[in-house]
Amino acid sequence: MIELEKVSRTFVVGGRPVHALREISIEIPDGEYVSIMGPSGSGKSTLLNILGCLDRPSSGSYRLDGVETAQLSEGELSRIRRHRIGFVFQVFHLVARLTAAENVELPMTFAAIAPEERRGRVSRALEAVGLLARAHHRPDQLSGGERQRVAIARAVVMEPSILLADEPTGNLDSQAGAEIVELIEEMNGRGFTVLVVTHDPSIGNRARRHVRLADGAIVSGHAPAISME
Repeated sequence: MIELEKVSRTFVVGGRPVHALREISIEIPDGEYVSIMGPSGSGKSTLLNILGCLDRPSSGSYRLDGVETAQLSEGELSRIRRHRIGFVFQVFHLVARLTAAENVELPMTFAAIAPEERRGRVSRALEAVGLLARAHHRPDQLSGGERQRVAIARAVVMEPSILLADEPTGNLDSQAGAEIVELIEEMNGRGFTVLVVTHDPSIGNRARRHVRLADGAIVSGHAPAISME
């Protein structure tokens, strides 16, 4: 369960405060599929960074499964990011000299998981995104959609419970983007809590619940009456 209560985030730019988030309150149950939409500068990515424990609120409360994250050390937050949360970004962030399999393996290497277990998890993750046959190809040998699939496999290989996607189709053509959205929805069907930041209503409207931001505040958040078919 994700619980935010009156979460605000303020940055100081040029000596003046900029209010990126204003008293955000929201609950997201396990297994939910939520889109976060709004215009540029509305606070979407700032909210996702806080949800992913990449940033801390300036004020308010963020509880993850009942644990107040403000009370956690940087090491504890790092373990949450490593084991509980998977990240997918608009930019793929793949290491150019590594193969698809080696890119997927990286988080497990940092977590000191045994090599035999790493190999098994890599194969399962790449198979889940339909890229097992491309395991030994480097990023420059893959299409944009395939690179994003590798990024998704890397995001889920540590078996997190939450998948956060920030404009995951922003660098893809419409066909590849549709395939990535379908893949993310498959992950939700497997039990992942999925939050997708997008400016594209055709993507955001597919979620079971929409949260819309404007000027750092939630202006609507509801379950859509739109068919998922």
